[in-house]
Amino acid sequence: MTVRPILTAPDPRLQAVSTDVEAVTDEIRQLADDMADSMYEADGIGLAAVQIGVAKRILVIDLDQKEGKKNPVAYINPRIVWASDEVAVFEEGCLSVPEIWDDVERPARIKCEYLDRDGKAQLLEADGLLATCLQHEMDHLNGVLFIDHLSRLKKSMAIRKLTKAKKLAAV
Repeated sequence: MTVRPILTAPDPRLQAVSTDVEAVTDEIRQLADDMADSMYEADGIGLAAVQIGVAKRILVIDLDQKEGKKNPVAYINPRIVWASDEVAVFEEGCLSVPEIWDDVERPARIKCEYLDRDGKAQLLEADGLLATCLQHEMDHLNGVLFIDHLSRLKKSMAIRKLTKAKKLAAV
């Protein structure tokens, strides 16, 4: 079990645009395992590699984690190939934006292409929490945080709160 530290906003590394994974290797599978361990340690349901300082297009999600089960899925080089016109609003939070929660509107359903842990191409149609989580984590791969979807006022309040918390933790 390797738990890696999770970057928190306003760390500029979170704005990095991630690069494609060239090949699914043992090193990439180990990265996915480390990401899952880090996500579980922080009590999250999703994590992008950039959140642990690795700007590669890989994310892990485990919606079963909230029921005490572990069933992490690695999505390598994910991309949305279709999104519904219908939208859904979920209250989102983020391990890189601790203790900030707000409603974000996103497409209600998506189709996502990705490579699995074996390097095999997959196509997934998702709705509900999985669709939201996939879109949230894929935003990370493009240097976007969920607070970037909020009004300028709400975003600036969130950044001020995070900056203040970091300063207090450093004392």
